[in-house]
Amino acid sequence: QVQLVESGGGLVQAGGSLRLSCAASGRTFSYYAMGWFRQAPGKEREVVATINRSGGATYYADSVKGRFTISRDNAKNTVYLRMNSLKPEDTAVYYCAAEGSIMTTDPKKYDYWGQGTQVTVSS
Repeated sequence: QVQLVESGGGLVQAGGSLRLSCAASGRTFSYYAMGWFRQAPGKEREVVATINRSGGATYYADSVKGRFTISRDNAKNTVYLRMNSLKPEDTAVYYCAAEGSIMTTDPKKYDYWGQGTQVTVSS
């Protein structure tokens, strides 16, 4: 029902910035809470940030708080993740996901996932 496509990943030096975008296919985008997750090789998938349907409430993992900003533009069916002051430990595949009930940090409760975009931060 919902297709998500991430973009904006790439290779940056430590201290640099990237903005990830996640484009959704449907016109009911505003129904879904959205999340950004990441997974590094050999590690569990972890929440990065989430945002509620209206964009008025957000959550950030402690590891990215103050550096990353999640936002959404429901008119464009797009959610963004602005990443500043990137660190090598931010290197991972970043995924966006949609959840149709409540905003949650549990990846198992998300209904739809994008294909992921690679973010690599060099030292």
